Amino acid sequence: MMNQLKKWRRDLHQIPELGLEEIKTTAYLMSELTAMGYDPHPLPLLPTGCYVFIDYHKSKTVAFRSDIDALPIQEDNEVDYCSQHKGCMHACGHDGHMAMLLGLAQYLSTTTDHMNVNILLLFQPAEESPGAAKDVVASGLLKYYHVEAIYGLHLMPMFDFGTLISKPGPMMAQCGEINITVHGKEAHAGTPEEGIDSIVLAAELIQNYQTIVSRKVSPFSPVVLNIGTIQGGQARNSVAGKVIMTGTLRCYDEKVFSDVVKQMAIVNQALELKGCQIDFDCEPMYPPLINDDNLFQLAQKVTDIDVLSTPLMLAEDFAFYGRIVPSLFVYIGTQKGQQTGLHTATFDFDESCLIKGVQFYIQMIKAYE
Repeated sequence: MMNQLKKWRRDLHQIPELGLEEIKTTAYLMSELTAMGYDPHPLPLLPTGCYVFIDYHKSKTVAFRSDIDALPIQEDNEVDYCSQHKGCMHACGHDGHMAMLLGLAQYLSTTTDHMNVNILLLFQPAEESPGAAKDVVASGLLKYYHVEAIYGLHLMPMFDFGTLISKPGPMMAQCGEINITVHGKEAHAGTPEEGIDSIVLAAELIQNYQTIVSRKVSPFSPVVLNIGTIQGGQARNSVAGKVIMTGTLRCYDEKVFSDVVKQMAIVNQALELKGCQIDFDCEPMYPPLINDDNLFQLAQKVTDIDVLSTPLMLAEDFAFYGRIVPSLFVYIGTQKGQQTGLHTATFDFDESCLIKGVQFYIQMIKAYE
């Protein structure tokens, strides 16, 4: 199977597509699944992605999900399977995730082993953005097929090659995108009293936001409030009339997320007393990813899974599935020598780790008696 996994991964690596634009990717997946003897279906409510339901005539169904989208990154690897789509790259391992789920499909199409659960294979688009797992849930697909558990894998270069790593409970953060515009009043730098300096006000805003984290949130509730971009002003000798900032808010508790957003709004209102206007929004994107304790314990019984010591402040739309059915998300380490991280133009990995993911899926299916 190893050669086939490598071929799938490298074929898919060459045709990366952004979320909800995965036309070629979906066609490739459906073609491969059809060649195995399956009847793949398009995902309801979505323009891309597909699924396969394997009916073993059981009362329970277990689902396995792979994301299929890529990132708007120009690849900088010199390999013969480099991206053929300019400005787009599988820089987060989704090509490997698809290969592993195809590997499971191939195994199930040929094995004579007895299965005690039905299987739902989900090839889901737009994990990076806008988070199509939410649409899969809204479509009722999991309820229709009586899914009682769902599993997902993610390649992770920060962990040792071939290791399986997860944890019960909170594992990844809820995230939201912060968008702020500070409207002041332009003036010449020589007559600052005639303006309202949006740069100075933006600096004050950022400082006050950090006080929210240190003084309005329990130290036992980790929160990341990061302003990542700031743009403002038109000339060195003018008072800036507008500043635009963007950032991210992340934590593991939905109530904490809501409370922090409310505190940010209070900070904004206080600053507006100085004569500026602030446009602000921070809508939650993905909920926190919470692994089911029982599924993690089941995985410990049948696999060599390591326990993640602390949750990560990364975010994953797989979290939407965990809101309606027990879910388990697992990392597969790819660290081998000098390797760059996810979402970089030189991300790559040794495909021999993919067999570990296929084996994990098979072990979880066989754990149901």
